[in-house]
Parts: sequence; structure tokens; C-alpha cells
Amino acid sequence: MKSFVASLSHLAASTFALPQQSSSASSNALSPYAPVTTPCPSNSLVRKANGTSSAESSYVQQRQTKANAALAAWLTKTDSTFPTTNLPIVGITTSGGGYRSLLTGAGVLQALDARDGNTSLSGLYQGFTYQAGLSGGGWLLSSITGNNWPTITFLKTSLWETAFQDSLIDPNGLLLATADAAITSDIAAKSAAGFNPTLTDPYGRLLSYQLLLGTDGGVSDTLHGLTSNSNFTSYSVPYPIITSIGLNTDAGQCTPSSNGTQYELHPYEFGSWDLGVGAFIQTQYLGTSAVNGSPSNGTCHTNYDNLGYVLGTSSNLFNEVCISDPTLSGLSSNLTTALTNLLGAGHQLVTRDEYAVYPNPFQNYPGAASVSNQTELYLVDGGETDQNNPIWPFLHRPNVAVLFVNDNSADTSDNYPNGSELYNTYQIAKSDGLTRMPVIPPDTTFVSQGLNTRPTFFGCNTQNTLTLIYLPNHNYTYDSGVSTAQLEYSKAETDALIANGVAVGSYNGNSTFAECVGCAILKKTGGTLPSKCQSCFSSYCFN
Repeated sequence: MKSFVASLSHLAASTFALPQQSSSASSNALSPYAPVTTPCPSNSLVRKANGTSSAESSYVQQRQTKANAALAAWLTKTDSTFPTTNLPIVGITTSGGGYRSLLTGAGVLQALDARDGNTSLSGLYQGFTYQAGLSGGGWLLSSITGNNWPTITFLKTSLWETAFQDSLIDPNGLLLATADAAITSDIAAKSAAGFNPTLTDPYGRLLSYQLLLGTDGGVSDTLHGLTSNSNFTSYSVPYPIITSIGLNTDAGQCTPSSNGTQYELHPYEFGSWDLGVGAFIQTQYLGTSAVNGSPSNGTCHTNYDNLGYVLGTSSNLFNEVCISDPTLSGLSSNLTTALTNLLGAGHQLVTRDEYAVYPNPFQNYPGAASVSNQTELYLVDGGETDQNNPIWPFLHRPNVAVLFVNDNSADTSDNYPNGSELYNTYQIAKSDGLTRMPVIPPDTTFVSQGLNTRPTFFGCNTQNTLTLIYLPNHNYTYDSGVSTAQLEYSKAETDALIANGVAVGSYNGNSTFAECVGCAILKKTGGTLPSKCQSCFSSYCFN
């Protein structure tokens, strides 16, 4: 972790020392990283959170046709007696947890992918309609989507095996030496365009060199630009969602409360369902300040949603310097000093530098009382509320019935999950009056019953809640409880973590697991199931 801090200091000494310049066509053209002015949309820039957008709904409708065909094929392959005429919408999530989650989650997806896997569950990925990630899970999702949804094997051999062993966050690394000048130019261009950078900018650009194959670490890749990728336009892939947490620094917060505002970032929209915001802006126009839903100065911006900045937003922990956090192993004091140095000679560290900052599109917007007076939104790692699995978006999408939840959290002393993150989401959802989260037991029950070491189905017997197919990280073939602070991986470590993830996704090749997953998926349809499903429910369903 110290090498990460040192590299950011090395990179940003010049970028943050640059004087602020006024926006101009010439400065905007310096780098694709710089936001640019663009004509405002003819339709509303901002809308109330009263359901998914027409664009998302249309994609999901088209996607479900293909997903249903793939899901039916997998079900028939698994058990020819499974009914396939009435199928639910299914999604998958990958938790936070840095590279541990990225690599373990990659293995889970490989186990489920017909193109790349060789397990009894291979083909299920083609049947998913949604996919979500936060922090390390957001890195995984961004690497997949930003490279047009290739196989995990392709990403592993073409990018990750090399990038992760010669990390950009090593100040003496070859890749940092190669990327330094380009990243410096990118951030300078954003500043020249009139948008003050924060620590998330160099952080996201560095990560992009590890995760995206495009020129200059995929500098031209944007979140809204994913809609132009061929696998997206053909509705061949799940709709992606990344999550982050917002907080109000004006009220003295440096870290979010347990029920901090949950923000979603996806190709069509950015915003929150939560009380106090309850609104969304079209992702393409992120970077636009708006008042009461209209551009504050009649001008709109685009390209603020750089994919590297988005994945950096979901994993931004720089605000942790303001507290004593034992999970960071004493990093806070070192990081505070490094941040001050990073922001340029003579820079006085200010609160804003620690956050992923977005111009606020919800100023004076009806219903957005908690952010109405803020000119900017401050976002941090999606797991900082101790809800490390990005389930929240699906508590607001009643069409989603079944959700695979790959939990790679480091809750225990040996960096494995204990169910507490899932339980926290259940508790907060219940306090907010959200009814789609199934009953989740506390971590003491998870541990005493071993639910944190094997797959478990939650919500089997409640028609109006999600069914969660819980896939916790566990040491099947490799000790995958590596520290979140481990930032460099040998080729052997990368391969071993992915291979263990395959075992997580397939319950280590358990001979009946695929059939039982099929039973859990179909139970939500209310149809007649094979008699063997009862044995599955007895084995896997909680309560």
C-alpha cells in the first residue's frame, strides 16, 4: 500500500501544481480525458426516480429475450424435466475487495460462462440480464465492459497477468515510467477544461492501465460509451451497474453513515433512489451542473464519465485518512502525508481532494433535499457503509427475481467473508421500508452454521423478495484470503486466484449443485418443479 501512495505522489507532483485555466476548445482537445461542452438533450436532463429509465427498460426487454433462450438451454442441459416456459430475470453481483475480489470474481464468472468455462454451471452467465460490481468488483466489471465483454481467459492472458505483476502503483515499475507523461497530460487537460481534479483522477487513470486495453489506458472509454460496444448493441450481455456512496461534507461527514446515500453509475443514468436524492441524470451529461433539472448556465458537458474515473470512484478510500481504520493497517498517517505532497508544492490538503467529485445535477431539484444546496457531490468507495455487495440497485428493480451474490469481503482475520456485509444490507433495507431483501441472519449465525464457507440460498420461500444465491469466497484450491492491501500479483498468484474463483462459482464441482441452482431459479416462477428440488431446498435454503 505504501508503494501505491508513493507512486501517486510521484505522478501528481506536477499535475496538481498546474494553474487553473479557463475552458477553451484548444485546451479541451488536449486529451480525451477532458470533459467537453456539448448540446443539451431535447428531453429532460434530470428525472425523478420513479422506475428505471425508458432506455434501460428497453435494453432489458431486448436482453431478456436472449437471456431467456440461454437460461432455458442451460436448464434443459442440466435437467430435461425443468420447465422453461416462464423464466425469471436473473442477475449477478461481485463485491468489493480489491484485487482479491477482481480475481476471485473473475473465476466465478469463468465458471458460469459458456465461452470459457467447463463446469456444470457454464452457460448460466449467458442467461443473466443484470451484472453489478463495487470497488474491486467494479474493477472487474469495468475491465469486462470496457473491453467489450471478452472471456476471462482473454483478459487474464492479454492484460492482467502482466499488468498485475508489474503494477503501475509501484513507483519503480516499468509501466508507471511508460504512463507517467500521458497521465500527467490527461489530468492537466481536465484542469484546463475548468474541472479541478482530485486524487481519484490519477488513481483511476493508473488503474485503467491495468484494466483497459485501449490507447493511454483506455483514456477514451466512457461509461455512456459502453452503449456503442458491439456486444451491448446486440443485447448479448447483462446490463452493467457500478455503485458508490455519497456523503455530505458540509455537515461535517468525512465518512458515510451506515445508511449513506447509495449512488448508481451505469451506461444510461447516474443517480440514487434514496430519500433525499430520488433522481437520475443521463450519464452522457455527467459533468453538467443543473438547477431544478436544467443546466445552470445553459451549457451541458460530456466525457466526465471517463470509465477510469468511474471505477476509481467506486473504490475511492482516500477519505479514510480522517479516521483511524484498523483495516488499513496504519496506513492513514502515511497516506495523509503523501496526499499533501501529491497535490503539489505548497498545497494545503483540503477535504475535496479526498473524494471523487461530480458537479451536482440535482441542485434545487424537487425531492433532492439532502443535496439540494450542494454545488458538488462527494462520492467514496461503495463498500464504506459495510454493505460490500452491490445489492441495493436490485431492491428497486422489482422485475429482478434471482441474484447471484459473490461475496469476497475481508470480514475475518484471514480475509474471508462472514456474512456481516449481507446482514447490514438487510438491516438498512428493513429500516428504510424496502421489502425485497430476504431475511438474512447475523454473522454469528453465518459462522456457526458455516454459511460463509459454502453456497446458501436466501429468500427461497418468499415470493415478493429476491432469491439470493450466495457464493462466498472460500479456500477450495488456493488460500484466496489475500489482503486487500496486496497490490502486486505474480502470474502464478493471478492464475491461482482465478482458478479458486472457478471453484467458488461451481461449489468446487459438487455433483448436484447445478441442479439445485436450477431449482432455486425456477422456484420464483411458482411452477411445478421436479421432486428432487425438495432435497435441494433442504440442503441450501436458509429457513
